[in-house]
Amino acid sequence: MNVHRTLATTRRVLAQLRHDPRTVAMLLVVPCVLLTLLKYMFDGDSGTFDRIGPELLGVFPLMVMFLVTSVAMLRERTSGTLERLLTMPLGKFDLLLGYALAFGLVALVQAALASALTIGVLGLDVAGPTWLLFAVAVGDGLLGMALGLLVSAFAATEFQAVQFLPAVLLPQLLLCGLFVPREAMAPLLRGLSDLLPLSYAVDAMNRLTTTGGVDGRVVLDLAVIAAAGLLALGLGAATLRRRTA
Repeated sequence: MNVHRTLATTRRVLAQLRHDPRTVAMLLVVPCVLLTLLKYMFDGDSGTFDRIGPELLGVFPLMVMFLVTSVAMLRERTSGTLERLLTMPLGKFDLLLGYALAFGLVALVQAALASALTIGVLGLDVAGPTWLLFAVAVGDGLLGMALGLLVSAFAATEFQAVQFLPAVLLPQLLLCGLFVPREAMAPLLRGLSDLLPLSYAVDAMNRLTTTGGVDGRVVLDLAVIAAAGLLALGLGAATLRRRTA
């Protein structure tokens, strides 16, 4: 790992984002719009929004970050930019870590906006500390980014990259406990849900809704989310190809 090369990649990605307002709007505005729609879908039933709002505060940023980063990295490869970069003394992990830092900064802003909107404007009632809710939201965004960078190595076109969204995220969405409590699932499905990182994101948000302090299980959930993100980055560096065949 070379810090200078990693930071140079981070600056380049941020400069690209600065000149792409539509992508920035998708990353920062879309999760806020979706949460606002969710709030007014249950207008008059604040209990329902308080129950599922924290969970979707983690799910929406994860899905958006996954989609944007998978397409962005694939575009680097199909345009030939990635091949030119890797002819220089730039390692694959340096490249992915630079992307991770750039989109990590975006995830911080994304989580700050979504959390402030949900708690301050939409009136979400959270028993746990708001800073921990923010930390989980940031972790979920970073996890989505890492998964997006990983699956981009297996797509040949941007359309294929988008197709990974239902293939990778929808099973996690169905088994994470958002629709059916994980304890009520069949043993096989419960075992599968224990292997999926989104289950721990939703579990952390659930605990923040019901407990008033920093629960050790929430810390464990955050550790699993972080470990899954690092694992995805490592696998992404190992499978990254210079060009699309």
